[in-house]
Amino acid sequence: MASRKVAIWDAQSLRVYKRLLGYTRRWWLVGVVAIIGMALDGGALTAFTDKLRPMIDDLFAKKDPYLIFWMPIWIVGIFAVRGIGTFISSYGISYVGRNVVQAMQADVFAAYLRLPAAFFGNEPSGQQISRITYTSEQVASASTDALKIVVTEGVTVIGMLYVMLRNSTYLSLTLLMMAPGIALVATMVSRRYRQISRRIQGSMGSVTGAVDESVQAHREVRVYGGQQHEAARFADVSHRARRLNMKIATTSASSSTAIQSVAALALALLVYLATRPNVIDGISPGVFVTVLTAMGAMMPSLKRLANVQGTIQRGLSAAEDLFEVIDLPPEQDTGRLELDRTHGDLRFEGIRLQYPRSEIEALRGVDLHCALGTVTALVGRSGSGKSTLVSLLPRFQEPSAGRIVLDGHDYREYTLASLRRQIGWVGQSVVLFDGTVAQNIAYGELAGASEADIVAAAEAANAMEFIQRMPQGIHSPIGQGGGMLSGGQRQRLAIARAILKNAPILVLDEATSALDTESERLIQQALQRLMRDRTTLVIAHRLSTIEHADQIAVMDQGRIVERGTHAELVALGGQYAALHRMQFHEQEEG
Repeated sequence: MASRKVAIWDAQSLRVYKRLLGYTRRWWLVGVVAIIGMALDGGALTAFTDKLRPMIDDLFAKKDPYLIFWMPIWIVGIFAVRGIGTFISSYGISYVGRNVVQAMQADVFAAYLRLPAAFFGNEPSGQQISRITYTSEQVASASTDALKIVVTEGVTVIGMLYVMLRNSTYLSLTLLMMAPGIALVATMVSRRYRQISRRIQGSMGSVTGAVDESVQAHREVRVYGGQQHEAARFADVSHRARRLNMKIATTSASSSTAIQSVAALALALLVYLATRPNVIDGISPGVFVTVLTAMGAMMPSLKRLANVQGTIQRGLSAAEDLFEVIDLPPEQDTGRLELDRTHGDLRFEGIRLQYPRSEIEALRGVDLHCALGTVTALVGRSGSGKSTLVSLLPRFQEPSAGRIVLDGHDYREYTLASLRRQIGWVGQSVVLFDGTVAQNIAYGELAGASEADIVAAAEAANAMEFIQRMPQGIHSPIGQGGGMLSGGQRQRLAIARAILKNAPILVLDEATSALDTESERLIQQALQRLMRDRTTLVIAHRLSTIEHADQIAVMDQGRIVERGTHAELVALGGQYAALHRMQFHEQEEG
């Protein structure tokens, strides 16, 4: 059973490595030239070692005039060839390696862009970032650096073995003692590296995650005095990473020691055999020195070949992790209908949603009709299901039961891209990108918008008031995540983006939460104009902003418990009326 398990594991490793080497196929010509350079590197050292016998026996002992003239020229030529080979192999393998890293990073990043939203909720962001940075570098080492060691050192070992056998088959038999010992060390090292490498990928993700969280939350860390806590947390994850890397170092050092011990026994046996009375008279000093030097030159190569297992195993573990992500199924897009521009008649029919690994339903039988051109407001306590319900619209989540009907068709019948083009979205967490004001308003498919349209959208969102004061106007950079702007300014840019999109369905999830009273009043006026002839869903905490909605749905524990206009719900005297009274008194007291 154990042997069968090892065989399956070896076959899996072979498949992963074959797929990994497939990334080098695009640059096969550079790879071939690099391999030729590696062969020249190892072959030149072999050629020099082979010249030791005539150098000692004929050049120095017999003073051969032919060798006295040519030997210095041969030595210069051999090492010139080796230098050229070293340069070609190093540059070529680096060229291929960097391209492999870039290609794999692009494939993983492309996978991130097409994976469903649930993937990003199930895995720490640090792990996802580490996969692009640290893990892909490990893969490059396996696909290129390891290949350089295998070819260069492999040619060296074969060449030195040839030199030994050519000079003395009898003395070369000492290699028979080395082979089993080196094979055993290589096998044990390979297994050990594979076990540890998997855990290192996770530990680096934890380190990246800890840094990412602390940097993103640097204000909260300082305000709440969390420096000591964050330092202790980082020390813990970095300590685990260091411990795992030290295990790798210990394994590498142990394998080197073991191989050196085997080599020492082999060299001792070589000297012993060469000095036997019936042998010593038949072996010239040149033969003995050549065989001894060849074996000595072979030892570092054998040690590097044994240790390359570590590089390969780390790379294979990293490649498996990357390929798992690359092979994950993308968002389900079973739609066949291409939606040009929806009328906006929207129905939620018996919608239920239960998240994986959760025993409680987030939505429990929601029925809601949003007629075209109307404004529907969703209110309720935090956790009542408001944001969850609207997140179903762009199909970030799929209902566990029930269906959403858009213009008389189940919305899953529409292609994802065409469905999402119908939706303008302004969330409570504003997302901006490192670029200019204009690039953030005209983002993605809006990038072709004219400057006049961008300015008009910014004016409608009351954003030109602060954009005009910026050094380069709409072409001013805003920093990563809009870090050079205030919260209200970021919110207005997000609203301008939605205005520019001009989508027939509009989702406003606490869209005015970060605005001061004056800006909110102006934005509300702009949104009133924008909502005209559009189907709008508004999630609002301040009930004063949704008093004129066509219908208000009050949600509680995943259900709609009240529905009607503002006046109807106040007269009903239920949850909405209680929320309204509470906010009204707060405003009076304020």
